Amino acid sequence: MRKIKGTHLFLSLILLVTGFILSFSYQRAQIEKQNVVQNNEWKKEDSLRSQILNLQKTNRELAGDLQSLQQNVEKKENKLADQKEISSKLVEDLKELRMVVGNVKVKGEGVEVTLQDSSYIPEGENPNDYIVHEEHIRGVIDELHVSGAEAIAINGQRISHDTYIACIGPVVSVDGNQYPAPFVITAIGNSTTLEKSLNLYIVDKIVNDGVEVRVEQESAIEMEPFITEEG
Repeated sequence: MRKIKGTHLFLSLILLVTGFILSFSYQRAQIEKQNVVQNNEWKKEDSLRSQILNLQKTNRELAGDLQSLQQNVEKKENKLADQKEISSKLVEDLKELRMVVGNVKVKGEGVEVTLQDSSYIPEGENPNDYIVHEEHIRGVIDELHVSGAEAIAINGQRISHDTYIACIGPVVSVDGNQYPAPFVITAIGNSTTLEKSLNLYIVDKIVNDGVEVRVEQESAIEMEPFITEEG
């Protein structure tokens, strides 16, 4: 067996140390590389986290602005709705007033009341007691007004709040126009309400005076204005 020379032993020792240094350096490099990668990942995550936080903050601010804008829009909408409601109410009131005074043409459901002189006069009785008088017509008209009639006409002639009705012998004068019996009084309004009110409060009274009365509901009644456009 050969003896190991000192030179060989020294070289082996150098190679061993060199290998250890190289291995240690490689591992150190890998660790530093991993640390760099981890550090970059951490920086990247931190950057993304900061961006997300900024976006969340921006979203909250935008949500607050949107809510404020929605509240302002709602306030304006409510204000416009109130103004529209007031305007609509004024228009309806004006229409109703025009209908009451009779200066617009109207159409709608309602009732037709026919007052006819009695067809039978007992022997020896005064015929004047069995004919239609002014008070019978006025009683019907007053009851129609109380029951909510929007427009009233006598024998097709529209009447107003200051219409003059008077008996002149066997005829009745309405604002100077004379009409013989039968007298047909038409009224626009809730037909059921008007009919019930007439039958409940005025029909029996007129019948007891010897006058014939007929009340009928009508689905469509049309009346010309009391005051024409020409005045």
